[in-house]
Amino acid sequence: MENLSRNRSTLAALALLLTGCAAGGVQQSGPHLSPTECRDLAALRSNAPPTKALRQSELSALRKAGYDPSPWNDDPNYPDDLHAAQRLVDHWFETDCQQIQPG
Repeated sequence: MENLSRNRSTLAALALLLTGCAAGGVQQSGPHLSPTECRDLAALRSNAPPTKALRQSELSALRKAGYDPSPWNDDPNYPDDLHAAQRLVDHWFETDCQQIQPG
């Protein structure tokens, strides 16, 4: 039973990731991350001290990727859905924030 639940969670996470990747290839959609989110994610990835503003920006990006951190949301797919959103944000960071990343 646990394997079935894990497989469903993995499939849901994969579907979310693939949907985001497919949508990311559409030029008309524009960047997924704002310049502020790009800057703040770059700061966090370079081990800047995590401030409330940086964490809020990171959370904003995760929400755009489909993660709902609501404490009232009894999410049976946690942490798989969080990890799927993190992978999608990582992909967006690589594609949307290239000018901020060190060469």
